[in-house]
Amino acid sequence: MTGPLLRSFDHVGITVGDLDTVTAFFVGLGLEIEGRTILEGQFLDTVVGMRNARTEVVVLRPPDGGTGLELSRFLRPDHRTGSPDPAPNELGLRNVTFEVADLPAVLDSLASDGYHVVGGVGEYEGSWRMASVRGPEGLLVNLAQRLT
Repeated sequence: MTGPLLRSFDHVGITVGDLDTVTAFFVGLGLEIEGRTILEGQFLDTVVGMRNARTEVVVLRPPDGGTGLELSRFLRPDHRTGSPDPAPNELGLRNVTFEVADLPAVLDSLASDGYHVVGGVGEYEGSWRMASVRGPEGLLVNLAQRLT
């Protein structure tokens, strides 16, 4: 095969326990719901490698399109609980990062909903300001504002 193997980066998938709460968190950050459905049957069983699986899925995307976020809640078999407060060096998906226009405003909005900065607000070489917030179910969400 000649040329690149990948065409685009479509989405990142995260399995959650409370689909409505996690969806509301990301909608509050500005993502839009592209679709919501329940999947089951041979296709899902084959792709996830589990027999008799059933999952509810919400796909979210930024307003301008681009890479999406797929949130899944397994109805069958029941989900397994991960670490509720994973450390940054714990193996697995470490974080999802979004670029924002006004970091202090986003952090204030999240704080009013009970989501607070994990460490502090850092600045990288005068070009980025970034902070991490622990969202619902322990999800680590990085928010970055371009300064230049």
